[in-house]
Amino acid sequence: MNSIELMIEEHKNILRMLAVVRKASYDILLGKEICFEDFEQMIDFIRNYADVHHHGKEEQFLFKEMVEHLGPLGDKLITHGMLVEHDWGRLFIRELSSALDRVKSGDDMSKIDVIANAVGYANHLQRHIEKEDKVVYTFAQRQLPKEIMDKIEKDSATFEKNANDKNIPSNYLTILKNLEQKYQ
Repeated sequence: MNSIELMIEEHKNILRMLAVVRKASYDILLGKEICFEDFEQMIDFIRNYADVHHHGKEEQFLFKEMVEHLGPLGDKLITHGMLVEHDWGRLFIRELSSALDRVKSGDDMSKIDVIANAVGYANHLQRHIEKEDKVVYTFAQRQLPKEIMDKIEKDSATFEKNANDKNIPSNYLTILKNLEQKYQ
């Protein structure tokens, strides 16, 4: 599996987590108590699997090469598109974390902020993933020279090996499976 195929597979796992986030948010809407431990695991998955692990490969390797080698169009697509959207997702998660802290401290009204930021993140990232899978990755594969794609493959493989040596993907996929069982 090449690096683009792997990133598409990771997107599938991230989309599965987004379904969990939406279901947990719906439970709050129905009046169920927030399971803070579950939300902490969701946030951990999002911050470390989706952002550090997955976005790390995109930002350090693929997007970097697209900006450097695809001229103004590549720069605009990545710098003013994908990277802005990554930052927007990080903002949703910071706000979600803050809202959870406020609810823990007794601010019941902040439950609305938990739901808003969790669902906002899920909707945002779902659209973002669709753009990457259908536009960005395809554009990169068509337009980047073979030697640049080979460099991305090599760098991504090293990154992935280091992550696998630390059991990062398998640890987060276990968290995902456990949360999916709870929030079916």
